Formats: sequence, structure tokens, C-alpha cells
Amino acid sequence: MTTTKLMPSDLESLAKVSVRLEHEGAVLRLELNDPPGNVLDTEMIRDLRHALAATREMPDLKLLIFTGAGKHFSFGASVEEHRPGKVRDMFAEFHGLFRNLIRSDIPTLALVLGDCLGGGLELAALCAWVFASEGAKLGQPEITLGVFAPMGSLLIPWRCSGSSADLLLTGKSVNAIEALSMGLVNELLPETDGEVILDRWIRDEILPLSASSLRRARHASRWVLHRTIETTLDDIEQFYLQDLMKTHDAVEGIEAFLEKRPPVWTNE
Repeated sequence: MTTTKLMPSDLESLAKVSVRLEHEGAVLRLELNDPPGNVLDTEMIRDLRHALAATREMPDLKLLIFTGAGKHFSFGASVEEHRPGKVRDMFAEFHGLFRNLIRSDIPTLALVLGDCLGGGLELAALCAWVFASEGAKLGQPEITLGVFAPMGSLLIPWRCSGSSADLLLTGKSVNAIEALSMGLVNELLPETDGEVILDRWIRDEILPLSASSLRRARHASRWVLHRTIETTLDDIEQFYLQDLMKTHDAVEGIEAFLEKRPPVWTNE
């Protein structure tokens, strides 16, 4: 694999995201770098948004790859930042990242190893391709904490059709083979040599294409999805903040998780 020095150089010192150019500058890899869980807290999200902003000056990019350092892709967004006094600011950053990705038009790929949960799955689900190792586990467990996933509520039904209820309404996780059958995963990779297979796929399927045409094709192929997100995400976010977070059980679920105890639901 060919790797070249990334410019601008300030991206090399991001706190929680490792960034490198590959394939002579045609591919940019963004690695969530806070193992073991690679939790998408505000600091990591800001690093991702900073790296994404730099791509405006990189017209030769044909693919963004998101992956996680260590054994897992991501355990999801910070539960601590879901508390009532923090969740509004967290959503501003987290949903801002998704809006940035939608507007960039660079095709994206998630390389998923290990656990890909909650906000991590939302990030992967937005990508054009999800390549997952055979041992990966994917899920939206928010409902088990008494809350729901705003972006997941838009993305999972779009990718999975009728199967989305199992993920969103029960909080269950699925293995990579199940995720493939649901449409959540595009390609399975073996536990060994997965990077070699991905590298070959990039060389065969992506590098021969025009970067500018790829971006326009991506924009057109996701026109309806992205328009839906742009026009409805604010409403779902406000429903979460103004309705859900005023219930006892939403706050109880978050606090119970942080206190490592079973939640006591009042059903209100």
C-alpha cells in the first residue's frame, strides 16, 4: 500500500483521529483513535470535522475510509454527553459532522472491525460502503438506555427496510453475516488479510474512476436520502430534546448506565 505525507500538516497532530493519505493521494483514511472503544465524544467529533474541512482543498480525493484503532470500530457516542445538560451541545457537533459529510460529496467507506454500536453504527450506515470483518458486531442499543438514535432513525430503515425494527426498537446487535443479509453491510472480510482485499477492491473499483465524476454520482445517487436528512433531522433532534429528555425514563436510563446499575423504569 502506498502512503504519502498528508498536507496540511496540522492534521497529523489531531488528538483522537489519525489521518493519512493512501494510493498516491486518492484515498484519505480517518482512524478513530481512542481505543479500546473509540468513543465518539465531542473532542473526537471535532477532530473528524476538522479533517473533513481540509478535504475541500483536496480535489483528487476519490474515497474517505473510516475505521477504528485497535480491536473495535466504535462503541458509539459518549453516554456521559447524553445527560440533559450536555446533550444539546453534543448533538450540535455530532449531527454537524453528518451534515458536513452529506455536503462534501466524497464517497465514503466504513471498515468495521469488532464492535460498531450506537453512534458508531450511525457513522458507518451513512457511508456508501460498509466492509465488515466476519467477527464484527453491529447494533443500535440506545433504546436499552431509554433513548433513541436520531440519525439511526433515518439511516437504519433506509439501509435495512423491515429489519430496522430489530435494531432500533429492541436494541439487539447482529453479527456481520446477519448485517450483510439485512443490507447494513456490503462486503464481508476475513479476520486475516482483510486489508489486502480492501486494497485490491480500491485499486480495481475506485482508482480507475474520475474523482469529480465520483462526487457527482454520489450526490445524485443519494439525493433523496440526503434531502430527507437535511429537512427532517432538526425536527427529530428537537423531538429528542424537547419531548424525550423531559421524561423520567430517558434520564433514568442514562444515569443507570453511568452508575452501572439496572434502570428503574416508571414508564413515563
